[in-house]
Amino acid sequence: MQNTVSTKRGFFILIGVLLAGLLVCLALLAYTPPFSRDALIHHLQLPKLYLQHGGIYELPNLKFSYYPMNLDLLYMGALWLGSGILAKYIHMVFGLGTALLLYAHMRKRLSISYGLLGALFFLSIPIIVKLSITVYVDLGLLFFSTASLLLLFHWLETGKQKKHLILAGLSCGLAIGTKYNGLLVLFLLALMLPILIIRSQPQTKKDTGTALRATVFFCLAALLSASPWLIKNALWTGNPIYPLYNGFFNRTHTAPPPDQQLSTATEKEVKTDEEKKSSGARGIFARRYMLYRENIWQLLLLPVRIFFEGQDNDPRYFDGRLNPFLFLLPFLGFLGITQEKKQLRLEKTTLVAFSVFYFLFAFNTGVLRIRYLAPILPFLVILSMYGLKNLEKLGEKYATRIGLAKLVWPLTVCLLLLWNGSYLSQQFKKIDPFSYITGRLSRDEYLTQQIPEYTVMQYANNNLPESSKILCLFLGSRGYYLDRPHLFDSHGNPNLLLSWLKQPKGNVETVLQNLREQQITHLLVRTDLTAQWLYNAENHQQELWNQLSRNHLIAVHTHLNYILYQVTFR
Repeated sequence: MQNTVSTKRGFFILIGVLLAGLLVCLALLAYTPPFSRDALIHHLQLPKLYLQHGGIYELPNLKFSYYPMNLDLLYMGALWLGSGILAKYIHMVFGLGTALLLYAHMRKRLSISYGLLGALFFLSIPIIVKLSITVYVDLGLLFFSTASLLLLFHWLETGKQKKHLILAGLSCGLAIGTKYNGLLVLFLLALMLPILIIRSQPQTKKDTGTALRATVFFCLAALLSASPWLIKNALWTGNPIYPLYNGFFNRTHTAPPPDQQLSTATEKEVKTDEEKKSSGARGIFARRYMLYRENIWQLLLLPVRIFFEGQDNDPRYFDGRLNPFLFLLPFLGFLGITQEKKQLRLEKTTLVAFSVFYFLFAFNTGVLRIRYLAPILPFLVILSMYGLKNLEKLGEKYATRIGLAKLVWPLTVCLLLLWNGSYLSQQFKKIDPFSYITGRLSRDEYLTQQIPEYTVMQYANNNLPESSKILCLFLGSRGYYLDRPHLFDSHGNPNLLLSWLKQPKGNVETVLQNLREQQITHLLVRTDLTAQWLYNAENHQQELWNQLSRNHLIAVHTHLNYILYQVTFR
């Protein structure tokens, strides 16, 4: 008995030390200037523009400015304090908050040790590590959606006190106000809540009316919580969830030009012929076959492959990384489920149902990226802890017959943590935070290593007059570090340069006149993608560009594949 207590205490201390070490690692990795793609396009650029303007205002040329912005408002506060790094820690806090929710839930259902292990497992999952050190909003969505479902469990368990149902609805609404994926969370929970209520009632007393009233109450609380962003979009565009389902809402708002309709998804700025063909393919299977020529078995095993094959910054491998044990352990969580209490059986079934249906909806969007699946990860962690508990019981049960049976549980825990730990160590090599923290690299030197266009942008900030206006070609809307007024042109905005070059009867004088009317004084060009675009362009487009660049563009600064040109109107 004493040995068992001592072992448990040792395990408790070990997990606590690993958890503290992980938090230190995350804090170090986050202590660098932001350079993640979506931060530069959206999550920091918009708050920066709002601060410069003195408040939120409509930006019809930036489609993503209509997205809900609960977390982006917090980032605005960080920028007001003068720190983009602080925005990373704000995002990280929501990951830590989710870990606390998991700890509180699993401590009650299993034990303190499993609560700590679940929190450690969750925070060290590769995609969670990646999100914790970047300025995205996915951890906010994950926190509020997790809180909503766990509050519903608590509401059922504690006698259906109304305050817990209200808090669950408000949390779901905050998820919607963080990212539109929260609408899917609301849809699934609204479908599942009546079933949860009815199944939790005694067999002899099924009250459908109570279930429906509670569901309506939950939905109203969620919509109330999300209403500021819904009302804003309704007033500006006639569509509360713009840019989603515009036809349904019969909006009168004119859509932003195609060039500015850049989502936060990873897309090449110049598409290959196969990518152009696949853009019309419907469904994830058709798209992946067209893009990657995957065979039938690779396509059918996609739901399994995402747990094993993920790689950062590679859409073919789901642009992120998970842990295989998130797929394997939940199956063990259902061993002996018929002998468990009704509440626990109901919770496990609900966690599986939510995870499966959320995955299927995300799977059928046609773009499969691991961070789009983030809201299901806390629930897979909970199920994994149930699986580990059952694995521990099996080891104890068969220890007398199979000598190594007791080793299966500790080996499993070691392997799942080592998988996560290897990714964490790789991040130190990729991000190299110590070069910045120790002062070996200045802020500008560090960002120059991480952002190839940063040097040219800094030259523009330091040397161009404030009256200048820059047109950026194929920069993917990454404008956070560019302080001079600027526009982006990558995919044929009808009011910008690439479309002017396409005009069959266009000439250099017309192009110059259009540039003058738009008050554009400089071009910032990514040369490799511009050359690729010109290679696929028609002869008259190539000739127009050659005339323009030969006679009216003067290179004032060059770095790698980026050139800053001054436009001359002589």
